[in-house]
Amino acid sequence: MNRRTPRLPSWLPIDPYILALIGTVVLAAILPASGTAADVAGGASTGAIAFLFFLYGARLSTAEAMDGFKHWRLHLTVLICTFAVFPLLGLVARGLVPYILTPQLHSGFLFLCLVPSTIQSSIAFTSIARGNVPAAICAGSFSSIAGIFLTPLLAAALLGGNGGGFSADVLLRIGVQLLLPFVAGQLLRRWIGGFITRHRKLLGRVDRGSILLVVYTAFSEGMVAGIWHQVTPARLGALLGAEALLLALMLALTWYGAKRLGFDRADRIAIQFAGSKKSLAAGLPMASVLFGAQASLAVLPLMLFHQMQLMVCAVIAKRRSRDAEEESRAVGTVSREAAAAVR
Repeated sequence: MNRRTPRLPSWLPIDPYILALIGTVVLAAILPASGTAADVAGGASTGAIAFLFFLYGARLSTAEAMDGFKHWRLHLTVLICTFAVFPLLGLVARGLVPYILTPQLHSGFLFLCLVPSTIQSSIAFTSIARGNVPAAICAGSFSSIAGIFLTPLLAAALLGGNGGGFSADVLLRIGVQLLLPFVAGQLLRRWIGGFITRHRKLLGRVDRGSILLVVYTAFSEGMVAGIWHQVTPARLGALLGAEALLLALMLALTWYGAKRLGFDRADRIAIQFAGSKKSLAAGLPMASVLFGAQASLAVLPLMLFHQMQLMVCAVIAKRRSRDAEEESRAVGTVSREAAAAVR
């Protein structure tokens, strides 16, 4: 008798990259870099962050971005959700300190609310749900561009000393490690854009490998500093509960709020998936620049939220797809009945 290999439910998308991130955290916990190794890892992490933002700039097509402004109401709605509503909820969550969240975990929770939206997963889920895919592409791209400038500024303004404040050192690191490489990538796109496109898969692996290096460095610093003793299982469970509530609020707001604003179903789908997500790829290197040795605790809420949003949005996207199929069948049935009546 043949036995099937046990498989995870199709609605439970355990991203292999999340497993790699977890493995990296475990490695940092068991073998944290210290001394000279920490200096080498820190230097490599700094270079990796700069390279990441150089690639972000080189990949961005200015012409495509300008074309996307035609649907400006949708993009503005997503930007407001990402950089206004989310941060407001993060500030409200300050009321959970110290009863549910520690001050350090709240800083990470608030930072999570400041990072830009995702691009890839927003597009994928919008496509599955039969939404406005071009709008999702542009909305995610605009959010990523805006986040390069807005996230560090919002973090400095709202997190104060926990995020580095508006010190000259932090602003210099933001300029050198984030903005300067991004601008350089944009300026050189004319000559290297073709190479970037042809080697998209390889450079995607470089992207992810660079982020793993940033994670290892940040969590190593956290282990050496002993900050992980501040996170108990109860606090971790409370953090997950707070993030579940945050995600539920944003999913409901983007769906029903977009309806009140007069958007059609396809646009509402794009707004919901682009406006309720947060980018792990953009947030991790930014946290490393902004938080330094405290980056490991700062990115923990973002890592947990990232996997949570994938799992929940996968379920929603498939449900929206089924709704669209049923609606299409119903319309087809009515059309056939009307045609039969005419005959």
